[in-house]
Amino acid sequence: MSGPQCCSNPPTLNPNAGAGHVEQLGGLSTYVSGSPNFKLAILLITDVFEPFVLDNANRPIQVWLKDHGPDKGFEEAKPVIEALKIKGVSAVGAAGFCWGAKVVVELAKPEHIQAAVLLHPSFVTPDDIKGVKVPIAVLGAEIDRHSPPELLKQFEEVLAAKSEVDGFVKIFPKVEHGWTIRYSVEDAAAVKSAEEAHQNLLEWFAKYVK
Repeated sequence: MSGPQCCSNPPTLNPNAGAGHVEQLGGLSTYVSGSPNFKLAILLITDVFEPFVLDNANRPIQVWLKDHGPDKGFEEAKPVIEALKIKGVSAVGAAGFCWGAKVVVELAKPEHIQAAVLLHPSFVTPDDIKGVKVPIAVLGAEIDRHSPPELLKQFEEVLAAKSEVDGFVKIFPKVEHGWTIRYSVEDAAAVKSAEEAHQNLLEWFAKYVK
């Protein structure tokens, strides 16, 4: 399922941006921002661009994924969540982008987290959605070969049949895979769509992570 659309228009990563800091949580270097006395936490699980070097011709994305599958991401995320709980966090939400969405959906099955948001997910199947046990929102793109509207509608049907789990699926028109994080700041329409998705994410977590 990985391909050119997953690796198009990579974000510009600025190590000087943000007001947070990096600390060790569960054995991983984790970027943390917000109040030092937080009791609620949102775990952001990125797409592959944080650890994957796009121009490494000797290690294409398909090879990288063999060593960095979502199953590995899932196992590495669990100690981070446990470390947050040790710090006194009472509820954790998780948002996953592309590759990270599969990690988040796995965390939502055994209820390691209290709420989930998937943004332009990759590798997620209707069976994955069937196994989810916490409120989940799926924000998808109209133009997405990894999670096309037909698949997103299957997610919606699965969630509609799960009365015990609140679910929400939204398909954003005229946007492509990765639109929430790989948009041009000079494109007003792209910025508007990304900001709408970010607001939906915040509203979902405000409702369920408390």
